[in-house]
Amino acid sequence: MSQTSPSSPTAAPDATAPSTRRWWTLVTVALAQLMVVLDSTVVNIALPSAQADLGFSNADRQWVVTAYSLAFGSLLLFGGRLSDLIGRKRAFIIGLIGFAGASALGGAAGTFGMLVGARALQGAFGALLAPTALAVLTTTFTVPKERARAFGIFGAIAGAGGAVGLLLGGVLTEQLDWRWNLYINVVIAIVAIAGAAVFVTSVPRSGPRPKLDVPGTLLVSGALFSLVYGFSNAESDGWDSPLSWAFLAASGVLLIAFVLWQRRAAHPLLPLPIVLDRNRGASYSAILIAGAGMFGIFLFVTYYLQATLRFTPIQTGLGFLPMIVMLVLAAQLSTNIFVPRFGPKVMVPIGMTIAASGMVYLTHLGVTANYAADLLPPLMILGFGMGSTMPAAIQTATLGVDRRYAGVASAMVNTSQQVGGSIGTALLNTLAATAATDYLAAHLPPTPSVVAEAAVHSYATAYWWGAGFFAFGAVLTAFLYRRRAAAPASIDRGEAGAPTDAPEPVVAH
Repeated sequence: MSQTSPSSPTAAPDATAPSTRRWWTLVTVALAQLMVVLDSTVVNIALPSAQADLGFSNADRQWVVTAYSLAFGSLLLFGGRLSDLIGRKRAFIIGLIGFAGASALGGAAGTFGMLVGARALQGAFGALLAPTALAVLTTTFTVPKERARAFGIFGAIAGAGGAVGLLLGGVLTEQLDWRWNLYINVVIAIVAIAGAAVFVTSVPRSGPRPKLDVPGTLLVSGALFSLVYGFSNAESDGWDSPLSWAFLAASGVLLIAFVLWQRRAAHPLLPLPIVLDRNRGASYSAILIAGAGMFGIFLFVTYYLQATLRFTPIQTGLGFLPMIVMLVLAAQLSTNIFVPRFGPKVMVPIGMTIAASGMVYLTHLGVTANYAADLLPPLMILGFGMGSTMPAAIQTATLGVDRRYAGVASAMVNTSQQVGGSIGTALLNTLAATAATDYLAAHLPPTPSVVAEAAVHSYATAYWWGAGFFAFGAVLTAFLYRRRAAAPASIDRGEAGAPTDAPEPVVAH
């Protein structure tokens, strides 16, 4: 078995566990991560059937998605810090049980209000589960070679989970019932709970129990709620909505207040060195930008396949499979070969450049297209680009963080992806809608063929902007990442008397 770095004065407790136990821990964590990630898209395909069954309006439909994203996005940092305080195994199992219970409640919903409430509960428990899962992975795999392999798998799931959700949602909705898009989480959670009970290790706490930063929690939760709500409202009501701008402005004020408070808090919720370290800051930026771009892929390619090419939900999900295969392949090549050799400074910008080229490739699609000739190549390029970006960024974002802050550092990964997705969805939807309106105004009368052309033109506009997101991310991360891997800033400002664990070994680049 590989040994911990000789520079570490104390081996991490999890690092001494048998290797097979660690890999079973990875399987357990991967199941939890897949459940959380796919839930952001699996419900989307079920919405028309749920709407017909429960009888809610088109205007209300967005709340089935928004309720989840509001609770999830606003509580992520709190969930990550809570896992640091109560113990990761306990937080992981509580998150799994709560998420499964909320999913069962949503599947059994007889009214629209009950469904929305269940989705909000899912988001709340997901905000505890997602950062805890990543923190378990971070503290379990400290040996560089094993860590790279584990994060390759985890990053592939983080990138491909949305596409898996589209496929699974199509199959469940067509073959069973829309409610199984929620019930399926109960099945996954039961397996994950059993795995957590056996394989996830409880690390005994040393030193006094740390305190929760209540003012910081309220400030950042309010800021993230306002941010996600502002962008969600802009998506539905337009960018001229005063309510949208009021929430976005409130988010900015609360974020500034949060940063100022963290500088003087005795027990900060998010110690600022975590995000001010250049490599971690670059990684969080990459995840945010990739999240914005990925939502463009899933959202508009799904629209194109179903509305323009008339694919069924199952065919739509299957259409994304080649992208998933390429993403998984690239993730393994990246983490096991390329990142150890070249580092994130090379791999993340290259991955984003590849993804940008795939988005540009999508802009050539017309009203009619052949899937194999026209759509398959750009999807495979995008999969390879995302597989080269996400694992390297996620691994670097949590590298070297003090074990006591692994939960909140991991929560920043999920927060970046969630905020990026909210921003990307609102911006790209607005830009696409504006492009469609302008096209129709310039091509009167609006015949069915003109309307179809306008839709395809709006998708192309979204793809161009998505390509711009990735191109900007490539340039930004190329400048931000350090030229050579150095030990990230350690967080030694903690609870009085609490021992500071040695940082995890750094992968040699």
